[in-house]
Amino acid sequence: MGRLSLLLLAFLTPGAAIPVPPALRVFSSLHLSSSFTSRPGIVMNYSIHYFEQKVDHFGFNTDKTFKQRYLVADKYWRKDGGSILFYTGNEGDIIWFCNNTGFMWDVAEELKAMLVFAEHRYYGQSLPFGVNSFKDSRHLNFLTSEQALADFAELIQHLKTTIPGAENQPVIALGGSYGGMLAAWFRMKFPHMVVGALAASAPIWQFEDLVPCGVFMEIVTTDFKKSGPNCSESIRRSWDAINRLTRTGTGLHWLSEALHLCTPLTNPRDVQHLKDWISETWVNLAMVDYPYQSNFLQPLPAWPIKVVCQYLKNPSVSDSQLLQNIFQALNVYYNYSGQARCLNISETSTKSLGSLGWSYQACTEMVMPFCTNGIDDMFEPNSWDLQVFSDECFRQWGVRPRPSWITDLYGGRNISSHTNIVFSNGDLDPWSGGGVTKDITDTLVAITIPDGAHHLDLRANNAYDPKTVLLARSLEVRYMKQWIRDFYTSLRKNH
Repeated sequence: MGRLSLLLLAFLTPGAAIPVPPALRVFSSLHLSSSFTSRPGIVMNYSIHYFEQKVDHFGFNTDKTFKQRYLVADKYWRKDGGSILFYTGNEGDIIWFCNNTGFMWDVAEELKAMLVFAEHRYYGQSLPFGVNSFKDSRHLNFLTSEQALADFAELIQHLKTTIPGAENQPVIALGGSYGGMLAAWFRMKFPHMVVGALAASAPIWQFEDLVPCGVFMEIVTTDFKKSGPNCSESIRRSWDAINRLTRTGTGLHWLSEALHLCTPLTNPRDVQHLKDWISETWVNLAMVDYPYQSNFLQPLPAWPIKVVCQYLKNPSVSDSQLLQNIFQALNVYYNYSGQARCLNISETSTKSLGSLGWSYQACTEMVMPFCTNGIDDMFEPNSWDLQVFSDECFRQWGVRPRPSWITDLYGGRNISSHTNIVFSNGDLDPWSGGGVTKDITDTLVAITIPDGAHHLDLRANNAYDPKTVLLARSLEVRYMKQWIRDFYTSLRKNH
């Protein structure tokens, strides 16, 4: 199951050179929406800046630099007793993340906070080798989480030395999904730089055998099972229906027409690509199963899985009827706006996420095992095969993955020596299976959000938010206020 994991691992965007199974293309997808989601009253005014970063923080034989983009919003920042909320950018354009992280904007006034959104190297406009950054795999040698954390540390140091009043202020790291992983790891590796971290939907244990490889897709399946009678069973039966119908040229043509595909299916490879695309769609829906209309990955209705499951109530219909029902379900995700003339199986989410960069990261250190068995989940069976995965990575990038490096570097489950990290997870979010969902110590705490999808707590306040996420946000603010108080108490004692 190199292909499912690659899918799950390269999680993000369409058109990634490696076939990336559902969960992964969607992984950074780990994020928020800007259209229908937040309070219309929020005006996100920020200034755009660039900071000269070293391409290699850990070597000494090159002086090459690049410009890292970052955004600053200081409307509510106060030099007296204020704070700095630092968003650890992940795999995508930082402006998109800024516009979709309404929580930081909502709490800025209360925390007297300057907001800083730092773009991750190799994404958005922060390209170490410019337009050639992805043309030579040797240029990608500096695309690692360690280099990204060093960028954040250098940027914070720069802000504290160049912005009057910022030097003696506490900094809190925040992020969601991969960005949440970075926020947690930043607190672990640079505790002198940040007083604490909020790591939302951060699957820091989705590595090696720290969690079962099937847990991700089992949670996706549970979401569908809870959202409508026979919904997950209809999806489970759809794979064999596709296989039976596509054994002939006539069947390929019929299915292409029935699903309104922009490009007709012509061979078995196309059929596998179709099934991967459908799987990824169900994964994306599980991630963004928000209680209100949103536009995070695609324009969607409130509780979109419930809407999808209205079309999947009867798994016992004929193959052709079942796949016509599957089309209606897919149409909720791809054509809720009514603008799509056909369904493009090369696209599943916003282009603001960077699929190429994530594909490389998934093939080097972000090696997350995924598997399915078709029994505990609603997908075709796929086992985790590291060798197949490694071979696919080598064909694509000329590199081999290091599956144990992240646990060696950041500690895996052995992180109890660290402090001041809040791990939040929604129980609808499939990434919660690889996250910290129980308190480790009294300062490494877990907040579980019933009825919460992917980092729902980082999204802006919404009238349709469940009480569970309102409570989660209030707890997160309480912890951040405590970290800020402790910082200033310590500062006064030392002066």
